[in-house]
Amino acid sequence: MATEQRPFHLVVFGASGFTGQFVTEEVAREQVAMEQSSRLPWAVAGRSKEKLQQVLEKAALKLGRPTLSSEVGIIICDLSNPASLDEMAKKATLVLNCVGPYRFYGEPVVKACIENGTSCIDICGEPQFLEQMHAKYHEKAAEKGVYIIGSSGFDSIPADLGVLYTRNQMNGTLTAVESFLTIHSGPEGLCIHDGTWKSAIYGFGDKGTLRKLRSASCLKPVPIVGSKLKRRWPVTYCRELNSYSIPFLGSDMSVVKRTQRYLHENLQDSPVQYAAYVTVGGITSVIKLMFAGLFFLFFVKFSIGRHLLVKFPWLFSFGYFSKQGPTQKQIEGSSFTMTFFGQGYSHGFSTEKNKPNIRICTQVKGPEAGYVATPIAMVQAAMTLLNDASDLPKGGGVFTPGAAFSRTKLIDRLNQHGIEFSVISSSEV
Repeated sequence: MATEQRPFHLVVFGASGFTGQFVTEEVAREQVAMEQSSRLPWAVAGRSKEKLQQVLEKAALKLGRPTLSSEVGIIICDLSNPASLDEMAKKATLVLNCVGPYRFYGEPVVKACIENGTSCIDICGEPQFLEQMHAKYHEKAAEKGVYIIGSSGFDSIPADLGVLYTRNQMNGTLTAVESFLTIHSGPEGLCIHDGTWKSAIYGFGDKGTLRKLRSASCLKPVPIVGSKLKRRWPVTYCRELNSYSIPFLGSDMSVVKRTQRYLHENLQDSPVQYAAYVTVGGITSVIKLMFAGLFFLFFVKFSIGRHLLVKFPWLFSFGYFSKQGPTQKQIEGSSFTMTFFGQGYSHGFSTEKNKPNIRICTQVKGPEAGYVATPIAMVQAAMTLLNDASDLPKGGGVFTPGAAFSRTKLIDRLNQHGIEFSVISSSEV
């Protein structure tokens, strides 16, 4: 990371965007809670000074801090102007990049940060972008000594750190974990924002590129320790949660597997097998979701289908889309629970030809996933990077959250800010 004195410790890029506004508010809340002598100079960045000023005024009103606007710097920059991105990066130790979809807008920010010796954290949930940035920029980031850490929001800090938490809580060797995500909504229901919708469309529509990227990497398989984790059927009933579930198609699988590879190859940790699912309720919900899912996956295969999905989202999102994003009532009424079922072997019990003899169940619980939990996770990741540099991987590079923060106190920070990690049960079979 940058060691010379820079005007700002962190800059929120895209602060006037929908998610960026929530991240800005969370940074302000974090700074207000700190003692004055410990507060870090920070700024917001984007194309419009007027909109950035409005975001700060809104946060000031909500937090009851009328002087906030005068305490925070404003940087004008535009993705279409690389020189302006360079100027932003030169002024910051760390950039929080909130501008997506990242497959279209993420790389110029990563490039500018690396070239100017600035670390960067994003909240990307797009596996292709995340893996492509690692392949293209890991060595360059390591040479510069900066940290590029993707998926540091709801995708995929709960899953990635949840697996590490489960491993750390097991009295033995954890060898396999299944996670089950449950989204709880209030009477106002749920809603998908425009940016999230577009990321999903182009992500699922470009799976072939991701397969080619992985094939070209020529990575050796991570060894399987103990019994192989059996994959569930596309629709399966989870008795422990009394709900049907389907595979979770977000970035969690990609991120967790990359973390486990890094920890095994660099720290000689025993690798953990992983599978991710999302609960969908009863059989009626399963039927509705299968219909919607097949409909969506068919359309994203074709250019004209993707165009229609982007152009007329309200016709294809089955009532879950809003250009303006979720309302405040929808946000306040929503929360998430991610339950982890782990298995492994007690100390001294051989993993060769034996079945696992330890079971453990843990949970990560938090507020609304997209615009409350995500800003909390992103900002606490930033605080960890800025304050616990000695516990980060040495030398810099492009990392997953688990790879970057496995030896830090990030889980403790999250627990203190409303994203709670806990053990539900643990037993020897």
